[in-house]
Amino acid sequence: MSQSAIARLERPGANPTVATLANVIAATGRRLSLAADPHRASFDEPQLLERLAMTPAQRLANFTASSENLARMARSARRLSD
Repeated sequence: MSQSAIARLERPGANPTVATLANVIAATGRRLSLAADPHRASFDEPQLLERLAMTPAQRLANFTASSENLARMARSARRLSD
């Protein structure tokens, strides 16, 4: 692979293909391996399903109550010195 091709890969926004990455890594004596791991949701799926089962009015009421609770907690919170 030419120096200019490597320079293009090093530019911000470069979007090389997996094949290109494999070739670059192979030049270092290494091999690129990909694996598909089981997906773990980064959100509370049961809670999401519960919210989706609500009507828009119920969701709005729930949001309003949560927002008011958060504001109340913020007002009553006190800073602890380090």
